[in-house]
Amino acid sequence: MAETPWDDLAPDAGRRLDGRGRHDIFWARMPDGAPGLVLRLGEGVDEVHPLPQMRNLTLSYRTLEGRGNLCISLSDRGQVDIFETLCRDVAAAAEATDSPTAAVSRAVQRTLRWHHLLRSGSAGGLTLEEQRGLVAELAVLRYLARSCGPLAAAEAWKGPEGSAKDFELASMHVEVKARRGAAHPKIAISSEVQLEAVEGFALYLHVIDVDTAMATDGLSLADHVEMTGALLASDPAAVDMWERRIAATGFRPEDVDERRVWKTGTSRTYEVRDGFPRMTPPLPLGVENLKYFINLHACAPFEVTQDVLSPARIA
Repeated sequence: MAETPWDDLAPDAGRRLDGRGRHDIFWARMPDGAPGLVLRLGEGVDEVHPLPQMRNLTLSYRTLEGRGNLCISLSDRGQVDIFETLCRDVAAAAEATDSPTAAVSRAVQRTLRWHHLLRSGSAGGLTLEEQRGLVAELAVLRYLARSCGPLAAAEAWKGPEGSAKDFELASMHVEVKARRGAAHPKIAISSEVQLEAVEGFALYLHVIDVDTAMATDGLSLADHVEMTGALLASDPAAVDMWERRIAATGFRPEDVDERRVWKTGTSRTYEVRDGFPRMTPPLPLGVENLKYFINLHACAPFEVTQDVLSPARIA
């Protein structure tokens, strides 16, 4: 008996997961031999774009026998057991939908949630610092939704998809950082590329004070999420993008502690240019996955007073 659903499959071969299922979902071996799950798109079903970039998991579209297919494959063959559990859960989520279009969207969303779970190593929801960072990013997203429209704002929010920058606009990139208002004035930088400028784009660091407390009066994390989603609700394309990206953050309403409230405070924006305190590639040979802290006092000469996110600046 096969130990995994892929043991008896040759490369580029598949087997239907459930002969009685409402959607065409298959265990599959990718052409390179990687284990995978394939959801066949129904007639007239649009592909969900953009697909997220994830470590150890690959989401892609392939055309087979004249029909489109959403493919989820595993890069790290040593994780095949947990990948099987992931695939069964993604398939169950897709099967719970009534339409092929909804099945594709649900499959992508559920894969993103698994990606976050595997990345954090915890099923207990977002940590307090992850929640703090999400509140800050949502504050910027709401501002952009009001200033440049729902779809432009939703498209600009790249952080949940693993981009090095939280927001990518037409002429600038913005990295958002949250800190406790009473904390030491420093922020954590998670990689050597986070503050690396891209040619042709201005780069800004936007720091927001975000404080939390157990209280009866104030906005919970779920309130911040609902408030943001409401600003995007007028554009169906923005809503679809918003739902995929908020899912990618690992946010789940059932994990929210409604007794905990979050409040945003003072914000500052710094232009990241020559002389800014940062570490960027190339790093010394053998140094990688760099994480470090920046003292905000050292950033003071680079602070900008104008609204860099105004419609006139981001157009």
